Amino acid sequence: MTQRSPVPRLRDYQGPAILSYGFRPFFLLGAVYAGLAILVWLPVFLGELTLWTAFVPRDWHVHEMLYGYLPAVITGFLFTAIPSWTGRLPVQGRPLLVLVVVWLLGRFSVTCSAGIGWLAAMLIDASFLALIAAATGREVFAGRNWRNLKVVVLVVLLLIGNIAFHLEAHVSGAADYGIRVGIAVVVLLIMLIGGRIIPSFTRNWLVRENPGRLPSPFAKFDTAVVIFSAVTLLVWVVHRDGPLAGALLAAAGILHVIRLGRWAGDRTFKERLVLILHVGYAFIPAGFLLASAAAFDLFPASAAIHAWMAGGAGVMTLAVMTRASLGHTGQQLMASWSTQGIYLAVIIAALARIAAVMVPVWSGALLDIAALAWVIAFFGFAVFYGPSLMRPRAASHRD
Repeated sequence: MTQRSPVPRLRDYQGPAILSYGFRPFFLLGAVYAGLAILVWLPVFLGELTLWTAFVPRDWHVHEMLYGYLPAVITGFLFTAIPSWTGRLPVQGRPLLVLVVVWLLGRFSVTCSAGIGWLAAMLIDASFLALIAAATGREVFAGRNWRNLKVVVLVVLLLIGNIAFHLEAHVSGAADYGIRVGIAVVVLLIMLIGGRIIPSFTRNWLVRENPGRLPSPFAKFDTAVVIFSAVTLLVWVVHRDGPLAGALLAAAGILHVIRLGRWAGDRTFKERLVLILHVGYAFIPAGFLLASAAAFDLFPASAAIHAWMAGGAGVMTLAVMTRASLGHTGQQLMASWSTQGIYLAVIIAALARIAAVMVPVWSGALLDIAALAWVIAFFGFAVFYGPSLMRPRAASHRD
């Protein structure tokens, strides 16, 4: 029987380096937009600036973080990981440029939706996630990589949440369910992807640098935690208050504390590129526990939302963006002082934003701290990693 040769990871590409792999444009643009959106949001929140959007100010802010910056980073990750998962060639060049343009048009259409109309804004904005779902689905099916079909399903659910957000905001004047659907999908993505990469990267580093206790491999316990969490999040989306939701959310939080403890993160302090993944994931159980407290009217619901989004999503995206950018541009996998500064800034941003909800008397100062630290973290990524994302990798290496 003839033996097949491995599928090459890259075709002969001669165009701009920024379009040679999905992580390059989407990590860079996602980081810039994450910082820019917060810079715009502060004066909007204070009533000093009015946007030409059909959304109420809070909904514009939530939408652009949840369905703007995050899909860009998710796309960058998926378009870089899928070739490894399936053995197929990556999306690059003109098709990648089309996706970038569609994403940018989505940001323009949402911000200017009062002028172009809510329906046109929804169609333009939703087309990006529709294209991403189609592209990732095609690759998974073509590569018969059924294990990762659940990731495609979550991208489709994120698309549904985005459409629901637009419809709900138009009909009701403000979004609610569309917000919770998007948050639930993002949390599930962190559970699935984090559950794969965190123990893997931790094990690789510990075996090489710090022999001893290793992370527990993925087992039935992890499957049970993910399934239980998915059911809990569904209940939270439908009805976030009351004893049933509160009890389920508390149980999910405890299960994720146990899951995180099985990954030996306490042994990774010397390797910041690995440690930051554990820190980011720690905001997932924190979010569940805060959501449980909110269900019993102990804390405002936004404390949990910011634990999941500013903490879980914010820290995890920068953790993945920095590591993937270093590895795929041929640099040493080492957290420089600038990278560690980025990590510290985003952690401060998350903690300050959660504290602003829980300590209202200090909310003004804490919101300023959170916004400043967030902007420093994401603009810092753009400044320190942007040059390497825009130039070709050394000829002796391959992405």
